[in-house]
Amino acid sequence: MLTIDPHHPLLPKAPRHFDLLLDGDWRPARGSTLLTRASPAHEVAVTSYPAATAADAEAAVLAARRAFDHGPWPRLKAAERSRVLLRAAELIEARIEELALLDTLESGKPLAQARGEVAGAADLWRYAAGLARDLHGEAYTNLGESMLGVVVREPMGVVAIITPWNFPFLIVSQKLPFALAAGCTTVVKPSELTSGSTLVLGEILLQAGLPPGVVNIVTGLGREVGATMAGHPAVDMISFTGSTAVGKLTAATAADGLKRISMELGGKNPQLVFADADLEAALDAVLFGVYFNAGECCNSGSRLLVQRSIAETFVAEIVARSREVPVGDPLAPETKVGAIITPEHLDKIERFVAEAARGGAEVRLGGARLAAERGRFMAPTVVTGVTRTMPIAREEVFGPVLSVLTFDTVEEAVTLANATSYGLSAGVWSRDHDTCQTVAAGIRAGTVWVNTFMEGFAELPFGGFGASGIGRELGRHAALDYTEVKTLQMRRGPRRDWWLRPAAGAAAMAAG
Repeated sequence: MLTIDPHHPLLPKAPRHFDLLLDGDWRPARGSTLLTRASPAHEVAVTSYPAATAADAEAAVLAARRAFDHGPWPRLKAAERSRVLLRAAELIEARIEELALLDTLESGKPLAQARGEVAGAADLWRYAAGLARDLHGEAYTNLGESMLGVVVREPMGVVAIITPWNFPFLIVSQKLPFALAAGCTTVVKPSELTSGSTLVLGEILLQAGLPPGVVNIVTGLGREVGATMAGHPAVDMISFTGSTAVGKLTAATAADGLKRISMELGGKNPQLVFADADLEAALDAVLFGVYFNAGECCNSGSRLLVQRSIAETFVAEIVARSREVPVGDPLAPETKVGAIITPEHLDKIERFVAEAARGGAEVRLGGARLAAERGRFMAPTVVTGVTRTMPIAREEVFGPVLSVLTFDTVEEAVTLANATSYGLSAGVWSRDHDTCQTVAAGIRAGTVWVNTFMEGFAELPFGGFGASGIGRELGRHAALDYTEVKTLQMRRGPRRDWWLRPAAGAAAMAAG
């Protein structure tokens, strides 16, 4: 039985309370309901927030609208916006321990992992600061001696940002600094389960010099806050990360107002291991891919596709090593797999495994929750004998559960990899360059890792195919997604073409 200390010195004596950030001020919600978040590992209340109403969400949107239409932020020099983002990165680094602890206590992820995520997020703010100064348009001097064409990029406007619970600080940092770099104003809704670090980010941004109304943070439930943001006519763009099901609803709401959308959704990501691979490296990557963040990760390597000739020995080693993965208190330095976010989610994970077993798959390891004095923990789980039509092979389990399928040929491997509606990421393991290139070309996914897995860099775009989303985050074009393109056509000298040449003018108008 797992032993979890409910009196750990890092646990708060009382829940830390936050208010909403509206128009540069911290305010209570219009209603009196509070949302209290307990640690999924320790079952101790750690934070509380207002359950914002639709009226609160509308006030946030209108504050962002005023800040965009009349405030200084969209009109600042790029260098001035860049300085604010750089200052924010410095302040994030100064508060790494505070931010990481909040994410750990609210989500159940290991504290060592949360520290790495916050440090990586600070790097994203620095990268976005550089992009702010690189935004530029184009000039066309080849349109004739009397015409100059200029293409300019202007900030999109008000952006509604909706983020999930699994990487609270990292994911908001994949969106918000790039919107700010472009000159947009924003309304941010973090998950009601993990809002703490995003609200601390609000403190940081005010300290960094962000003008009032440029970032507004509203906590609460999706049906009240998220739906209001997505459907509000004063919102120009929605940037959403979450489940594919909720993403579809959000996109449908956005479609009524023809809003631009950027969506990073689910994944059912395969790792393809060929017999000639560096099997020791592949073993480590498979374990990391499925157990990182307890599998509560859109990029989770939840499907292992292994060449049949090595399948039994490779899977046996996976099972043996999975037995040794440290599961437990996320505040313990040795922990690799922490707690599961909610009781309902733990139930869902167990149902996926039980259904696979009823369908003929074999649960080689785990398959159920671990006994613990308190908290919610899922055993590292390996399921073999999985077929491509089983839900566990096609749907997002979002837990520490590895589904194993086998293949013989490169063509079969690619077909199996693509046998799902998702297309977020994949990994391929082989020493043969042709095999790697063929697989990478054949898999329909936004990222394909070759002889590595789940590494990320601010410079590289991230997003998916199919049910995994629309658009890309990160990379040198990330800030461009938050801009509109405007064409200016400027004539030098008098314009008399239509009067002097009516036939030509009429033809040109007809062509338009």
